[in-house]
Amino acid sequence: MIKKILLFLLVAFIVMQAFRPAKNNSGDKSKDVSMSYPVPDSVTKIFDKACNDCHSNNTRYPLYAEIQPLAWWLNDHVTDGKKHFNLNEFSGYRIAKQYKKLEECMEEVKEGEMPLESYTVIHKEARLSDAEKQTLYAWCEAVRDSIKHKYPADSLVIKRKK
Repeated sequence: MIKKILLFLLVAFIVMQAFRPAKNNSGDKSKDVSMSYPVPDSVTKIFDKACNDCHSNNTRYPLYAEIQPLAWWLNDHVTDGKKHFNLNEFSGYRIAKQYKKLEECMEEVKEGEMPLESYTVIHKEARLSDAEKQTLYAWCEAVRDSIKHKYPADSLVIKRKK
């Protein structure tokens, strides 16, 4: 009986390998945050090491991303990350959404919620130092200030649908 169960599990594992999620590698940067706001090299380096894999249109996949069900799990993380904040789509957001997303980024970084612990456990290089957190925080704050000075206050508020 145990042999049959193990054989079934092996066959199921092999069959799962045929069903792969699409890779997040469009590389489209036409609406990238850098198209609307200056992004210093120090911030670009932070994005590259800790943010882009889940919050852009171009994920660098590790070897284990070729194995199911890990690829599905990773795809879910990337899809969810992009839904919340996508650096490559940022300039396409309404001004109020840009303003809000920068505030959320500041909060997440300040509270140590980003990058996710489940990501930094494996990708230790993605951990942000206090100086990097401060650099990212200050950049977000500067961009928010530039938005605040450029647009009227009522355009910075996300209006709730009734």
